[in-house]
This record gives sequence, C-alpha cells and structure tokens, in this order.
Amino acid sequence: MSEIQKTEKKPGAKEALRAVVDMVYQNAWDAKRRGEPVGWSSSKFPAEIAETLGLAVCYPENQAAAISAKHGGQRMCEHAEAMGYHNDICGYARISLAYAAGYEADERAMPQPDFLLCCNNICNCMTKWYENIARMHNIPLIMIDIPYNNTVEVADENVAYVRGQFEDAIKKLEAISGRKWDEKRFEEVCANANRTAKAWLKVCSYCQYTPSPFSGFDLFNHMADVVTARCKKESAEAFEALAAELEENVKTGKSTWKYAENHRIMFEGIPCWPELQKLFAPLKEKGINTTAVVYAPAFGFVYNNMDELMKAYYKAPNSVCLETGVDWREGICRENNVDGILVHYNRSCKPWSGYMPEMERRFRKDLGVAVAGFDGDQADPRNFSEEQYKTRVEGLYEIMEENARLRKN
Repeated sequence: MSEIQKTEKKPGAKEALRAVVDMVYQNAWDAKRRGEPVGWSSSKFPAEIAETLGLAVCYPENQAAAISAKHGGQRMCEHAEAMGYHNDICGYARISLAYAAGYEADERAMPQPDFLLCCNNICNCMTKWYENIARMHNIPLIMIDIPYNNTVEVADENVAYVRGQFEDAIKKLEAISGRKWDEKRFEEVCANANRTAKAWLKVCSYCQYTPSPFSGFDLFNHMADVVTARCKKESAEAFEALAAELEENVKTGKSTWKYAENHRIMFEGIPCWPELQKLFAPLKEKGINTTAVVYAPAFGFVYNNMDELMKAYYKAPNSVCLETGVDWREGICRENNVDGILVHYNRSCKPWSGYMPEMERRFRKDLGVAVAGFDGDQADPRNFSEEQYKTRVEGLYEIMEENARLRKN
C-alpha cells in the first residue's frame, strides 16, 4: 500500500493577518533582548522612517484597543486615574500611561520604550500623552506637527513644513538607531506601504456589493495590521489574500454576515472595543449589516512621491476640514448603498465627536437617510449604556423601515 502524503493546510488570510501582528510584537521583544532601541509610535506617525532604519516599533493605540477588547481597559483606566490623570481624557491615553508607569497588561504586553514617535494629526491629546511618557522614562520624543487643514487641498507651504520635520526626524532616528539613511531601502519600504494600503482599501471596497460578502465589523478586527505593519510586505500579502477570498465570496454568494441583510448602515467612528458583542447583537437581530465604516479606510495612505506622502499624512479624520470630512463620508455611504447611519459619540475622542451634530444634519439633508447616535467610549466601558444603545438601534431600524415603506408607495 502506498504511503499517503499529508500536507499542511495553508493558513487563510485571517490567520496570516494575526501572524503579522504577532510578528511585530515579537520583533520588538527580540530587539529589546538584543539591547536594541524599541520605540512607541502614534498610529499615524509616518511609519516609513523607522521601518527604513530597521527600528522595532510598537503602537500604544493598538495595544490599548487590544487590552480594551479583552476587557482590561477599565482596570488600566482606573490605574491611570489613581496616578492623577483625569477620567475625562482619552481612554487609550489612560491605558497607555498606566502601562508606561509599570502596570502590567497580559492582554497585550509590549516592551517599554526607548524613544517615542508622535504625530498630532490624530489629536492634541496625543502630544501631552507622549510628553508625559517621555518624562516618565526620560527618553527622546520625536514630534511631527500636522496643523489642522482648513482647506480642501493641502497647501504647498504646509507640505514643506511637514517635509522639514520628516527630514529632522530622520536625522534624530539615525542617531538613535546607529544606522545611516538608505534611500533605496526607503523606496522599498514605500512600495510595501503603498501595496498594503491599496490592498487594504480594496478589502474595504467589497462592502459595496449587495449582499455584502462580510460585515464592516470584520474590518475592525483586521485594522491591527494596517496600523502596526503597513510598511511590511507580509501585511500586503495578507490583505491581498483577504481581497482574493472576498472576491471568491462575491462570486459564490458567501458572506461572513450570516444573517438577513434587511438594511445597510454606516458605522461612524471608532468602535467600543470593550463592547463589540453588545454593539453587534441588536444589529444582527434586526438584519442590519454594517457595510460602511469611516475608521478603517482612514489608514489607507496612498502616495506616489514625497510631497504626496506628506499630504497623505494630512488626511486623518481629525485633521481635515468639515467639507472634506462630509464628502469622504457621504461618498462611502453612496458607494456602499447605505440607508442608515449609526453615529458613535465617543467620550474618548472629542475632536472626532465634536462636529458630529453638524455631520448628522448634513447626512439627513444630503443623503436622506436615517441617522441615530449613541454615547460610548473606545476603551472605557463605564461610558457605554447597553440599554441606550439598544433603544437608539431600535429607533434607527424603525426609521429605515418607514423610509423603505414610503419608497415603495
């Protein structure tokens, strides 16, 4: 009898994506053990710099989201509050400040930093958060300032301002790493970053199909890679594999959304990581699929040259003018055929939530869709009410049902 050859099953895209994130954290631990400097970076600092210089970097926002999703967020927030940090500041910041001060978090451990990379295109809380960690550890903080962009286009002088800081950051990181800048390696890194971004945006685009081959909540689960590893070819390969799987799902009619698709909505804002199941449950009960999200595609930085790279990092949700923000969101809604919008008023992210009432007004006026908002928090479960959320989803559903009835008549 001939011997049956057994072959290992090739991991799917989801497994590959998880492996990439694990690799990023393991690389940081390995670098630390070798005595090499390890950095902490804000999620929208130009990752291309550290990657070109071969520096291991971790992302506190990703760590805070992981800790929160595994229900450790409240514990860490309370530690920070006991240190004197007010509970009105960002939950991510409180978790990170507690961890930097030595409070352990087995939910997602990472090595303590030897340098910090901060970019305030997210918010100005980020600046004070990283300044405090720099003082705690007495380590260098490298800052790139992205002024709020009051116009639709990014002015040439703004590009020059950011480019000067980019070049200064390179010099400082050369000193920290002990390595010289390699332009050829930088080009390779940028190619990987663009490949990852394009594959990620392609993945996001599959929400446009009816029925959708997945739920927008799936995108939240895959965001760790585009945050922590967008300059690595492994991320590009994993997202390309995920896009291929979704393409096949469209052809065969399969979907990770296993429920009725009675209505399609956009979820506005960062999810409540500690309460993902509670967010999901009333939506599946009503057959409301999330086919558009704002947070996920915001990390799709695509560029062709240095000036475009600078402009790409200007295009964060909290650093663009109202008109750009409205056009971006309404474009997503139209492309993905939504008939409702669920707005998260996130206590942790006041810059994002602050102009949501005007956004809601514009959505109703321009799109004619149902809109409902709820109060919550990206990291601190004390700021989320399940009953309020259920009530708001019920109200959204009733308006979408009534709108559908009126369209038929």
